[in-house]
Amino acid sequence: MLYHASQTPDIKILEPRVSNHGKPLVYFSCKRENTLVYLSNAVEKYCKENGFEHSGTYTKWGSYGFNGDSILVLDEYYPNAARDTYEGVSGYIYSAYETGAPLKDIPFAVISETPVKVCGCEFIPDAYTAILQAAEQGKIIMNSYADNSPQKLKWIEKTVREEYYDPKSTAEYKYFLKCKFRL
Repeated sequence: MLYHASQTPDIKILEPRVSNHGKPLVYFSCKRENTLVYLSNAVEKYCKENGFEHSGTYTKWGSYGFNGDSILVLDEYYPNAARDTYEGVSGYIYSAYETGAPLKDIPFAVISETPVKVCGCEFIPDAYTAILQAAEQGKIIMNSYADNSPQKLKWIEKTVREEYYDPKSTAEYKYFLKCKFRL
């Protein structure tokens, strides 16, 4: 079984969309819990909640990776980042029968270049609660901001500044970085 997260209700066919790889794809995970982080985008949520005018696609924010055991690790890059991003956000985890090709750079990820029929749907009333439950079950790891080492905090500061001053960074992304990291 494959899983795909969306805030859009009643999807029957998952259509390929252009995302990080520059071509239309449908993204899945073989692990349901890995899709929870896609129920909200911190940049989009913050901009909408604070009245930042924007049209079009929002820059994606994903402070997560995978450990040596291929378990998703969600890192907080600023205080209460997970709560700010996911609390109060509802959405859907759609399931589909296995189809597509593995995505080499992300564990358990699968992509499809063609539309995929949905075979099931789970409503997630609160993404933050679902993430906490997955963490309690050991299915994902949550690292709070307070647990970051001094070296990690320096890396975060350096990386955020580089992103902020990168001429390719979009206006809404710079707004988010400026506000959340006090640039």
